[in-house]
Amino acid sequence: MDNLMKNNSIYLEGEVGSELEFSHEMYGEGFYTFVLEVPRLSDSKDLINVTVSERLITGIDIKAGDYVVIEGQLRSYNKYVDGANRLILTVFARDIYHCEEKSKNPNQIFLDGFICKKPIYRKTPFGREIADMLLAVNRPYNKSDYIPTIAWGRNSRYCRTLEVGDNIRIWGRLQSREYQKRISENEVVRKMAYEVSISKMEKVVEDKDKDEENEESINNEDFEREA
Repeated sequence: MDNLMKNNSIYLEGEVGSELEFSHEMYGEGFYTFVLEVPRLSDSKDLINVTVSERLITGIDIKAGDYVVIEGQLRSYNKYVDGANRLILTVFARDIYHCEEKSKNPNQIFLDGFICKKPIYRKTPFGREIADMLLAVNRPYNKSDYIPTIAWGRNSRYCRTLEVGDNIRIWGRLQSREYQKRISENEVVRKMAYEVSISKMEKVVEDKDKDEENEESINNEDFEREA
């Protein structure tokens, strides 16, 4: 894994759920987008937006219904939608190929970043503990991706001890979540949110004397992959 991928890597297996659609061109290179349907352990699926370069799919017939593997990074950007800026997440593919044998874990992500907002801890009406945390993951050329994450159980309680600026490493999966938003008294629209569900996390602590990194690690025994 090269240095570019060390702090942001994702592996997905799923069915191409839409035809490839041209998105944009940059420095003479065209990019396409499509939706990847990634299965969960249950019968449900996560609907993940994927961006892929035309150069990656040259000579590869990728169409709706194909079962493929995506390896790449989770990226974010701001898009002006309905009069306001929205944070859009997409998986930027660095490799794509047809899946010949399905694995037990088709949705894996690793992020190494910095907390850029104070984590929000809360409980559901049924008493389940949750913490929302926004992670800034550095990219070359002084850019960053801002990734919403969610922790459960023991991890959510641990998040209450974290501060803005802390360096955190997380492992988990990228999930989609549909919700309804009321835009008027009589009108409700369906929207899709994306977040990384954390299964394991580490706080990176710099040892100034040894100039090495120590890690405070916590595994979430209460984590449910189908949350």
